[in-house]
Amino acid sequence: MEVDIDHIHFLIKSKPKHSILSIVRRLKQLSTHRVWKYYNNILKNYYWKENTLWSDGYFVCTIGNVSKETIQKYIQSQG
Repeated sequence: MEVDIDHIHFLIKSKPKHSILSIVRRLKQLSTHRVWKYYNNILKNYYWKENTLWSDGYFVCTIGNVSKETIQKYIQSQG
């Protein structure tokens, strides 16, 4: 994982039975819940009564013919 100002890069290995949408949705749900749990007093000043954190969209790219190590180096070089 690499965090930038307005986005995050993840390298995720999953089983084919899990859709990309379900993985992204779960990451967003769990992280939103946890961040609001610990930073409620700060976030409520910016988000008012909505416990939201993420935008609706996401971008996904599969590795294809590139090695895992190449992708890891790319992610580490971002930001």
